[in-house]
Amino acid sequence: MSTKTIKEVAGGVCAPKGFKAAGVHCGIRKNKTKKDFALIVSEVRASAAGVYTSNLVKGAPVVVTREHLKNGYAQAIICNSGNANTCNADGMEIANAMCGLVERVSGIPSDDVIVASTGVIGQKLDIAPMEEGIDSLYASLGDNSSDANEAIMTTDLVPKTVAVEFTLGGKICRIGAIAKGIGMVCPNMATNLIFLTSDVNISPELLQKTLSDDVKGSFNMISVDGDQSTNDTCCIMCNGLAGNERLTEESEDYKTFKKALAYCTVRLSKMIAKDGEGATKLIECTVKGAKSLKMARVVAKTVIKSSLVKAAVFGSDANWGRVLCAIGYSGEAVDPQTIDVDFKSKKGVLSVCRGGFGVEFSEDFAKIVLSESEISIIIDLHLGKQKAVAWGCDLTYDYVKINGDYRT
Repeated sequence: MSTKTIKEVAGGVCAPKGFKAAGVHCGIRKNKTKKDFALIVSEVRASAAGVYTSNLVKGAPVVVTREHLKNGYAQAIICNSGNANTCNADGMEIANAMCGLVERVSGIPSDDVIVASTGVIGQKLDIAPMEEGIDSLYASLGDNSSDANEAIMTTDLVPKTVAVEFTLGGKICRIGAIAKGIGMVCPNMATNLIFLTSDVNISPELLQKTLSDDVKGSFNMISVDGDQSTNDTCCIMCNGLAGNERLTEESEDYKTFKKALAYCTVRLSKMIAKDGEGATKLIECTVKGAKSLKMARVVAKTVIKSSLVKAAVFGSDANWGRVLCAIGYSGEAVDPQTIDVDFKSKKGVLSVCRGGFGVEFSEDFAKIVLSESEISIIIDLHLGKQKAVAWGCDLTYDYVKINGDYRT
């Protein structure tokens, strides 16, 4: 199925049938104009799957959500921003209490609730503001994906949302999503917080496999700063209300669903990278001609993670030697004398390296190409047929300013 059969629609997590969302300010964050408490609810119990941070230091909500999703089902997502509920002695108690609040107002069993938190690590989280705000939050449920998106944001400058429509067996189906995350972004599973909803009918086992496979080429291929969060969570609920024949194996309909999911996750990956803390430019690194998919992914991710490459892009400096340097320490068995490198933007293509050696180019044209807000680094290893793409952003003065006093 080509992506032409996937149509973007409005609505975010409320675009699929049977989903409502809300976001309110309950008092966790000092800024009273900033929403900090979010809820997403399905009309019916849904197949659910998740991927999480591989950081050994994990937020309590990650531990609770993993336990709740062991049976492959959920019906609601509750999330707060402003506090990560990580490294707190009573963190598990608070995370479980948040799920209990959902059960109190909705009747949804607490173990069918996905819970997430984001914000400062190591500060005590008080349940009282959420206890006081849960009734207002539940009463606000409706076509309010944007409110929920705002409520999960921390230092994000723009909301990150996408929704698509496609057909399975003649049934119109949808996937919707919201995300947050612009700092502490360099995962081995997902990125910060991503919540996906769908009305597709799919088994929990196949859904988990699909999500676990998908993040390898989407959220796992992002780096803003090389730091991995303690609270990274990507979860999806599929409630089956589209009425398609249940997906239990890798059929043609399954392939359509898989491509629609990938469309959403890649779109969100680019949004997250572009809105990196202090960023002025999106960097997309494409590696082709690799011996294996692993080689392509590792090389692309290594280049995207390089602070020197990121700083050069910020300065619109065609310092391609930094790209070669990053490729060389990637740990993959590349051949330096077969590598080609180009920089590309909407202003044109700048060839800077052929066969591992520099080629002459105009510095004036280089500045024009690299001054755009979206920059592509295209690397051909000339070793095979595998290809991968990674996304990141430039490293700016503002990144240090934002993180120099993030806690205070």
